[in-house]
Amino acid sequence: MHIAISGNIGSGKTSLASKLSAHYGWQIEFESVEENPYLADFYTDMPKWAFHLQVFFLHSRFNQLKRIQGNAISTIQDRTIYEDAHIFAANLFESGLISKRDYENYNGLYHSMVNYIKAPDLLIFLKADIPKLVDQIEKRGRIYERNIQIAYLKNLNNLYEKWIAEYNLGKLLIIDVNNMNFVNNAEDFSTIVGKIDREIFGLFN
Repeated sequence: MHIAISGNIGSGKTSLASKLSAHYGWQIEFESVEENPYLADFYTDMPKWAFHLQVFFLHSRFNQLKRIQGNAISTIQDRTIYEDAHIFAANLFESGLISKRDYENYNGLYHSMVNYIKAPDLLIFLKADIPKLVDQIEKRGRIYERNIQIAYLKNLNNLYEKWIAEYNLGKLLIIDVNNMNFVNNAEDFSTIVGKIDREIFGLFN
């Protein structure tokens, strides 16, 4: 079983992945944020480092998927390779932060990679509005995220809405987390688990 969690920066993907991993006893694959050597530079000079940042994430995610698909253990993944291309790289290109030449190069790499992977058995999308995202980002206090602009988050949310509306690669579960606190509220977490159980195990399991 391969479950993937998608959502904007600050939507709660990593927190939910950790709690679900503990609940189900699944292996977890985190997004390699802290290991990305371009991330801090990117938030201070986006045009210079955008392409480097995205190629690193793309390569890292592809290696994750090879591990997941070569392993018989059920796994939950923090963010998908599809978001790398359809959300983050697309946003950087549309914002003029990646050149057309680099974007075409990136997309060539992406399409070569996705020919060798399978979609997750269930994609979970955490829907969160801008105030929720900002609040979560501020609470976790990552220094390199202090330079994130509201407009950047809004553009990402718009691309997420478009991508999710068109997603057809497998089962999709949309969870509105705007009024949830699944980290500290057991009832909220139980609600999410119930929705996931119905998707992967069936209504009467």
